[in-house]
Amino acid sequence: MTKSGVGGALVIGVDAGATSTRVAVHTLDGTRVGYARAGAGNPTAHGMAKAVAAVREALSAALDGLDSGRVAASLAGVAGHVPELTPELAKVWADHGVAEGPQCEGDLLIGYVAGSAEPDGALLLSGTGAAAARITGFRLDAVADAMGWLLADAGSGFWIGRAAAMAVVDAFDRGLPVTAVDDPADRLVPLVARDFLGAERPDTPRAVAARIVRLAQADHMRLATLAALVSRAAAAGDPMAVTIVEDAADRLAATLRRVHVSGPVVLAGSVLTSEGPVRAAVTARLPGVPIGTARDAAGAAAWLAARPLLGDAAKARHGAFTGLSA
Repeated sequence: MTKSGVGGALVIGVDAGATSTRVAVHTLDGTRVGYARAGAGNPTAHGMAKAVAAVREALSAALDGLDSGRVAASLAGVAGHVPELTPELAKVWADHGVAEGPQCEGDLLIGYVAGSAEPDGALLLSGTGAAAARITGFRLDAVADAMGWLLADAGSGFWIGRAAAMAVVDAFDRGLPVTAVDDPADRLVPLVARDFLGAERPDTPRAVAARIVRLAQADHMRLATLAALVSRAAAAGDPMAVTIVEDAADRLAATLRRVHVSGPVVLAGSVLTSEGPVRAAVTARLPGVPIGTARDAAGAAAWLAARPLLGDAAKARHGAFTGLSA
């Protein structure tokens, strides 16, 4: 079916995050009829103007060829949500011929719904940052951590990457030979060292350590990308990497215990949605707990918007919106 042939009510879901914004348009049976992606939509991290512009761009593309007058409900899940965003998005919706602006929620609720249709449960997120949240009646009830990479976010991708860099710097500072950089095995030290140094080879172990420190200080967010190297090394049995993974899993599980009362736990964020050592270590610490995995957050936002319209059919159609039935 072409967009121009879509009939019936439409719902819009928005997933506005720190790196990208996604807008999904669905019919009430869950069929996705419009989808688009734009830049970062976090108003706290990137400013209101940039966030609104990203949502506007994605909304325009997602609605292209559709009758915006058929939109019956909308919901935006926004990382870094602030109350001032709601009226700004209402203006964007009005500019596109949608009479009523979107309901706005934080991204933690949307992340949970992207992995579960149960009204009560918990989210455990580990991506660049980390957080846990208790969900009650599809409302955000309590949050643990989510305090940022500098002082918190224990077990996050940034936390894992920083732990790896610290361990590698310490090893070279204690005299590990420079030749260790070129060890062909999937060990944490050469993986991290080569990631920073490329073809560069400082003359002494301490010079290697100092160079890694300077590069990390110049671009601290690159530390989060090292989490993938930790997983690779841990999967190969490297003791240093395994220790970091186990420590991260302990911290994530402890954060979750602060908020989880009952119901399923949805794992979200790149560290936990990918099969690998961290996800395995976390799930091993949750025996007997139903585990879900977050899928399409924009679709989840659309499903939340549609719930009042779907009535008793809402739970059965959750998978069509989020991709969990695929």
